[in-house]
Amino acid sequence: MNGSVETPSGKGAGDENFPVGSWLLPAALRPHVAIFYEFARAIDDIADNPALPPDDKIVRLDGFAAALECGDGDADAFAKAFALRRSLAETGVTPRHGLDLIDAFKQDARKTRYADWRELIGYCDRSAAPVGRYLLDLHGEDAGFGYPASDALCNALQVLNHLQDCQTDHRVLDRVYLPLDWMAEAGVTVDDLQARQAVPGLRQVLDRCLDGTERLLELARTLPGRLVSRRLGMESAVIVQLAGRLTERLRRGDPIAGRVALTKLDFFACGIAGIGVGLVSRAVNARAAVGKRSTGLDSVKG
Repeated sequence: MNGSVETPSGKGAGDENFPVGSWLLPAALRPHVAIFYEFARAIDDIADNPALPPDDKIVRLDGFAAALECGDGDADAFAKAFALRRSLAETGVTPRHGLDLIDAFKQDARKTRYADWRELIGYCDRSAAPVGRYLLDLHGEDAGFGYPASDALCNALQVLNHLQDCQTDHRVLDRVYLPLDWMAEAGVTVDDLQARQAVPGLRQVLDRCLDGTERLLELARTLPGRLVSRRLGMESAVIVQLAGRLTERLRRGDPIAGRVALTKLDFFACGIAGIGVGLVSRAVNARAAVGKRSTGLDSVKG
């Protein structure tokens, strides 16, 4: 292949709902986060390009996988994969997270419907959770302790994005990320996604998805206090706040009638609140850890 492998959409980090490698993260790690984001953006743009046939998307994505995992392929055509490969070698982070994203986007090329919530979250486990896992590994966090809450946060963010874009995803890519069993129970079909506003049954499905998102966020709220990195803890707390705010907006708004999005004021307010929550969570957990150690020593002495 040549340099035309990528199909840039023009989107960048500034177009995302949530901060990508913000100033809260350690300065030394931000360039690596940017490289991972550029890789993820490139493969996502391929998967989301409505002009490419599914087989073409898969060939391109397989090329990215070979370049990332084995260093095979044209260095210019797959420049972002080679850049991530070098970054991972420098930081000691596994390529598994990038490969999981590729696997999810290959699925996007062929699969356009999800039978139930469990199947949808299974997709999010590969299309969203790897981003959080990468960040935890990059910061040297304990995977066993941090992954569950991080997965919950990333999956919640993915579902929220799907709800925001449910009409566009269906119209442009014929993708429906709403559980089909919930739609059937509510008496609606995918055609209802193209109405001028959400019919009552579709509103019911959207709210059930938001219920599931809120359950994910319950676990996600424990993430800041689980992290050793103070900066990553604050960043994750800000994102949890933003996810909660977007959930509220989607409860009140109608993504079928028009895009429901966060405002600049939302970003500012959630940023301030998130930093505060992140610092408090760390302090509380630190005191709890000291208390446990003290109790342990007392019991030994007793």
